[in-house]
Amino acid sequence: MKNKDHADNSLNGASTTGLGHNLGKGQKLYEHAKTIIPGGTQLFSKRPELFAPDLWPSYYSHAKGSYVWDLDENRFLDMSLMSVGACILGYADDDVDEAVIESIKKGVNTTLNCPEEVQLAEMMLDLHPWFDMVRYSKSGGEAVSIAIRIARAASKKEIVLFSGYHGWSDWYLSANLASDNALDGQLMPGLQPNGIPRGLMGTAESFEFNNIDSLKAKIIGNENNIAAIIIEPARGELASDNFLTELRQIADDLNAVLIFDEITSGFRMCAGGVHREFKEKPDMAVFAKSLANGYPMSVIIGKSSVMEAAQSTFISSTNWTERTGLAAAIATITKYQKLNVHQHIKRIGESVKQIWESEAEKHSLNISTSGLPAIAGFTFNHENAQALQSAFTIEMLSRGILGFKQFRPSLAHTEKEVEIYRKAVDEVFLYLTSLNELDISNINLADSTFTKLTKE
Repeated sequence: MKNKDHADNSLNGASTTGLGHNLGKGQKLYEHAKTIIPGGTQLFSKRPELFAPDLWPSYYSHAKGSYVWDLDENRFLDMSLMSVGACILGYADDDVDEAVIESIKKGVNTTLNCPEEVQLAEMMLDLHPWFDMVRYSKSGGEAVSIAIRIARAASKKEIVLFSGYHGWSDWYLSANLASDNALDGQLMPGLQPNGIPRGLMGTAESFEFNNIDSLKAKIIGNENNIAAIIIEPARGELASDNFLTELRQIADDLNAVLIFDEITSGFRMCAGGVHREFKEKPDMAVFAKSLANGYPMSVIIGKSSVMEAAQSTFISSTNWTERTGLAAAIATITKYQKLNVHQHIKRIGESVKQIWESEAEKHSLNISTSGLPAIAGFTFNHENAQALQSAFTIEMLSRGILGFKQFRPSLAHTEKEVEIYRKAVDEVFLYLTSLNELDISNINLADSTFTKLTKE
């Protein structure tokens, strides 16, 4: 990778797919990391094997706006995950960072509580007036686990019915104790319940999104022990009105807590939860990721009739009281609302979806696009789709772009970056059409499949 200053710089049109490559500092560091860190990194979604093993830069030295510099100081335009959707304003946003720096100068943590706890609670309740109370944590997975604990304490029941991806915790992975494919339709196939107590079998069961009959089937025989129903209200698509109406009625009939997991969808289609656009409202909602533009912060919000149950169980952590995440969230929400960031994000996301579709049609590539504009993706309709995806990512790297099958737009993405990306997609899709079946089957790293990774 020779480019250091220009994100649209191609390596003289040459392909890097399947060619030899001198490992850079990031690739070498990752090889070492795998010997001292299980899995190589802390977040599954950041494993280089998911993108282009041995070629993906792996580590960054610094980032700004929509650009990332690797350890060799190559600059890349990030047209992929943008920190898995966390940096909704862009990397190193000045307003958010200045708020955090000021909070650090005042003291990150003391024996007393910081007033930002109350300020952020009021902001979240203003955005969601059907809720009454707020609790905090630092990550999405633990926030959902807190919500489930509170729901079980409030309902005095045990079973959780869910649709969607809700993290790594015991309560969620226990669904695979009874059937090792229970989670396969929930965005993360192949997850193993190793380390999960067998006694949790039957305490969590999955159902199909937007399929009320699938939910009803899981209720039969468990009518008196359903503590909560939790869904992602939007991921690939929005929940339908009819589904939500029946869902709300079923939760009420069962006296179960209805929870919306807005960790991915929150602040992407509108300020606050996407469920603000729905007629039916949940009893609780959970936020993280985009809430604080990359700083660790998550929020559990709900009706007082449910949230007060937090007092009847033990939920507590020193780090939930630290100041920087709260300051970052307040600054992020303030800027988001001032600039109507959701409108920009949807516009950029829609532009990128149109690029995928128009360039694929132009070059006779068979692809499918999916997802809302703010959470979009595409797939190759080919028996060796993973190989083509690897080739796409590798070719994008050669042009100074972090490219993947998903795109999370941010405020920092402008029409300039979209045009750079369009030109690159045009070139790469043209290249992919030149590959024959043997070329595709021999693409470097094509056997690094998602399912293989999840079973390691």
